[in-house]
Amino acid sequence: MEKLSFNEQIEQSIKDNWDLDALSDYKGETFQYKDIARIIEKLHIIFEYSNVKPGDKIALCGRNSAHWGAVFFATLTYGAVAVPILHEFKADQVHNIVNHSEAKLLFVGDLVWKNLDANEMPNLEGIINIADYSLLVGRTQKVAYAREHLNQLFGERYPMNFRKHHISYYKGAPEELAVINYTSGTTSRSKGVMIPYRALWSNLEFAKEVLSPHMKIGDNVISMLPMAHMYGMAFEFIFEFCTGCHIYFLTRMPSPKIIFQAFEEVKPNLIVAVPLIIEKIIKKSVLPKLETPAMKILLKVPIINDKIKATVREHMIQGFGGNFHEIIIGGAA
Repeated sequence: MEKLSFNEQIEQSIKDNWDLDALSDYKGETFQYKDIARIIEKLHIIFEYSNVKPGDKIALCGRNSAHWGAVFFATLTYGAVAVPILHEFKADQVHNIVNHSEAKLLFVGDLVWKNLDANEMPNLEGIINIADYSLLVGRTQKVAYAREHLNQLFGERYPMNFRKHHISYYKGAPEELAVINYTSGTTSRSKGVMIPYRALWSNLEFAKEVLSPHMKIGDNVISMLPMAHMYGMAFEFIFEFCTGCHIYFLTRMPSPKIIFQAFEEVKPNLIVAVPLIIEKIIKKSVLPKLETPAMKILLKVPIINDKIKATVREHMIQGFGGNFHEIIIGGAA
């Protein structure tokens, strides 16, 4: 049996998990798989009216969120090329990436938008707020009309209600360009890495092989790593969505306090992190207790030493929610 393409796996997961929770902003809104399907269809209408064709580029720049994830999947399933931009980039970096990638649309978060200048990105058809898909800048009447009449256009397209059998996404050939991922540009301007569908597909297959024994439909995951980086996107978002999991996004800076609070409430079944996050948690919650004069003395006593370490380990496990099957720590360092 021929394996499904990358976009076909997105489509299949939406259909299979139609009534399950899919994406949530921590302490915010929750969307079921059927809700994400509706958002994708509405975004496809905006793309059409923006004169976006398969192969055209759509840029995304903002913090992780459920709406960010919906835009990313809408872009690929339309046949356009996603250009995720790290929200921490300075304005001139964002301007340069948007222009260099020849993006036709830019979806942008509130915090990023306040520092940008639309005049520095003259080739965009429109700039859209990620948070609510409101039109920030529209350079054609068609784009403005589509956003203003979006619900009407959606209703005309699906007059008898939108159902899973209506979904039919762009398949995408293995060597076809899917994503342009820009580097941080430490020594010069950011450089775009061209990622074809086969790379996304192979990462998804690898994740299913390694992580599927630990994950099942309905499991919870917290997305902490920026999805503008492929590590976080592949292993905190794409795999989980295709598995039928419920993904929570930390829409703020992942401080140890917020992370512990989110883990305690969500109780994720899988934790994906980088060394810096684990280091922050240990420095904040573990080391202060181990560096007291009395504790330093006790740590030198063999049997007590082991008991203290076991207690610290249990404290860390409970701090991470106590429900996870596996922690994956990666990163260039």
